Amino acid sequence: MQAIDALRELSPDAGGEFLRELIEIYLQDTPLRLAELEDALSKGDIPTFTRAAHTIKGSSSNFGATQVTKLSHALEMQGKSSDLSASPESFLELKAEYARVAQTLAKIAQGS
Repeated sequence: MQAIDALRELSPDAGGEFLRELIEIYLQDTPLRLAELEDALSKGDIPTFTRAAHTIKGSSSNFGATQVTKLSHALEMQGKSSDLSASPESFLELKAEYARVAQTLAKIAQGS
């Protein structure tokens, strides 16, 4: 919640609108990056896989989604090492954790 409060403070006069917009962008973009990650994994496209994982890591860290950040960082490192053997399981964990984060952020956006 510290990360959410910090984002809220970036535009205190906006009545939470700025935070809602940031959450909306994250909730729209991250599923696209997850699909990109899954597609790259199935094709063995390591550069795209690594880039998608890196993007998810960065945007998730902005919201304090530490587990999503940690999992996407692990996937990014798997891509950088060109060893995707553990990636299918890690990807499933990432999707499940993102779903929990998305649910929480959607509730925050409704109340901000």
